[in-house]
Amino acid sequence: MNSDFKIYHPEPDYAPYACLADRSRGRLHPEDDTKTRSPFQRDRDRIIHSGAFRRLIHKTQVFVYHEGDYYRTRLTHSIEVAQIARSIAIVLGLNDEIAESLALVHDFGHTPFGHAGEEAMNEIMAPFQGFDHNAQSLRVVTKLEQRYAAFDGLNLTWETLEGLAKHNGPLCEKGQFDDLNINLRTYNAQHDLELHSYASAEAQVAGISDDVAYNNHDIADGIRAGLLTMGQLEELPLLNDIIREVRDSYGVLEDGREIHEVVRRLINRMVNDILIESKKRISALQPETVDDIRNASQCVISFSPEMKEFDKRLKSFLMRNMYRHYKVNRMSSKAKRVITDLFELFQAEPECLPTEWQTAQVMEDPGTRARHVADFIAGMTDRYAILEHKRLFDTSLFEL
Repeated sequence: MNSDFKIYHPEPDYAPYACLADRSRGRLHPEDDTKTRSPFQRDRDRIIHSGAFRRLIHKTQVFVYHEGDYYRTRLTHSIEVAQIARSIAIVLGLNDEIAESLALVHDFGHTPFGHAGEEAMNEIMAPFQGFDHNAQSLRVVTKLEQRYAAFDGLNLTWETLEGLAKHNGPLCEKGQFDDLNINLRTYNAQHDLELHSYASAEAQVAGISDDVAYNNHDIADGIRAGLLTMGQLEELPLLNDIIREVRDSYGVLEDGREIHEVVRRLINRMVNDILIESKKRISALQPETVDDIRNASQCVISFSPEMKEFDKRLKSFLMRNMYRHYKVNRMSSKAKRVITDLFELFQAEPECLPTEWQTAQVMEDPGTRARHVADFIAGMTDRYAILEHKRLFDTSLFEL
């Protein structure tokens, strides 16, 4: 057999502006290609086999894990994002492998306790150059995952790291890094991700698929939890149209069936809108390479203006009626106290950190220690954070 022969299937007939594996800019630490997987398939597999990916199963977005095992977690959300992203990428002639990888890895930097944990960590780390979950995701895959003998992190391709860093758009003006999160600045100094430009179309697909997934699935979870009602959803014009459409077709349905039917139709409407608008933008730009996408004056993957307005109203609706619901506020308050208590204790008494998290540098320098403690806490699952808090603060228990 020819040693140059690749067993994995050749790349499909992608658009000329897609991310092509044979044109990848490679990895920070050079590695030989495998015969069975493309570089982007290899990225996806490393993401799936990582510890950070497994921990997503016990990290929540809105509800804390013990409130019920039927609500979505970061893991189920990421898989749902990946399915939407692959569907969009395939229709647009883009590389669905890298779109899927980015969908699966985009939440690696999130703290336990969803939105509440993020808010608490942002406040805690303000004196220490801040905390940003997106920058933390990059830190996880380039430093904190320590599995391979030859390097820290997962050593993902440049294209995957670029997409992870800026799937929501450019992060700075060219050469102006002062306002960037320290994790982004530190990594970019050794591996330039061109943070001033747009990411690939595949990364943009992953970013907008995240919006589609979490908005729609938070609606479903909100109804299931009794925080939202179908009557409230009817306040939003597009949702009202879909609800009427479902009821005209099926009459009275039980809540579970009705909300599922509404959500699946809304996802379909949003995906179709993205496809139509994105095709218009790509046609106007006439890109010939992926760099034409990166250097465009606007993103090429987008909602139409009308759907953007609906998406904005939907986010506002969910913030007002669900994320700020008093029941969620009560749980969020507890979650923030857990995060804050743990941080303050470990920052003041680093000798209480697990042995593998203790180093001389961490023990001596408060700034480095704060970042290290943030890494430790951000990597926790909901239940581990609660258990750790109980061990450290419940004086009736003396478990180690």
